Amino acid sequence: MDLEYLRKILQDYKNNKKDISEVLEELKKLPYEDLGFARIDHHRALREGFPEVIFCQGKTVEQVVSIFKSLAECNTGVLATRAGQDVFEAVSNSFPQARYHKTARIISLIAGEIKKSLRKILIVSAGTADMPVAEEAAVTAEIMGHTVQKIYDAGVAGIHRLLVFREELQSAAVIIVVAGMEGALPGVVGGLVDVPVIAVPTSIGYGANFNGLSALLTMLNSCAGGIGVVNIDNGFGAAVLADSIIRSGLRGQLGEG
Repeated sequence: MDLEYLRKILQDYKNNKKDISEVLEELKKLPYEDLGFARIDHHRALREGFPEVIFCQGKTVEQVVSIFKSLAECNTGVLATRAGQDVFEAVSNSFPQARYHKTARIISLIAGEIKKSLRKILIVSAGTADMPVAEEAAVTAEIMGHTVQKIYDAGVAGIHRLLVFREELQSAAVIIVVAGMEGALPGVVGGLVDVPVIAVPTSIGYGANFNGLSALLTMLNSCAGGIGVVNIDNGFGAAVLADSIIRSGLRGQLGEG
């Protein structure tokens, strides 16, 4: 239940469009709704600024659709990650306006226009094979209301491809760097900028890459400062962390605690 939805309920009560019993019935969904197989955290948007996100992997299509319906009733935006085409087709039967971001494997449902933050999140990926993880970060950040710029296929094997974007690197509020193989790119970027860098290792690489473990360890051992590392292939988590960094900075500017 996000702020816009809660504001609408209270406004409807004020304008006599809902009586007190109807308002209380809506508020019964706080703090969560029990679907039997899942407890939907309708309070999350009020606590964290964005509704609970559906992680589709491991869930049945029917479970995803049920959770999607529950969230859509109480929020102006719904996001589902790691979703296949079959899941999207099932969701779109109930929500024709839902959108499928194929490369990112994300389903989104947004009511109205997203208000964009002026502070930019820059997403840099090492190789084309890293694009699905980079796109997961990009789509998530955009839906959370951020201005996103992308620099793709700019890994250390051809570092000149990155260095031509010095101005873009310097103008970002947060930089998400996605890389597989040996995972060296975040350290390079971290040495060029004075803003937070979020490193995302991917499972892309040959055998000794160990499905992303080598990239993860390289990023954790970077000699450049100001780098935080999320889990392997976790583009979503990187975007959420970037969102948190920007929002906390904006609160500081407004003098809030």
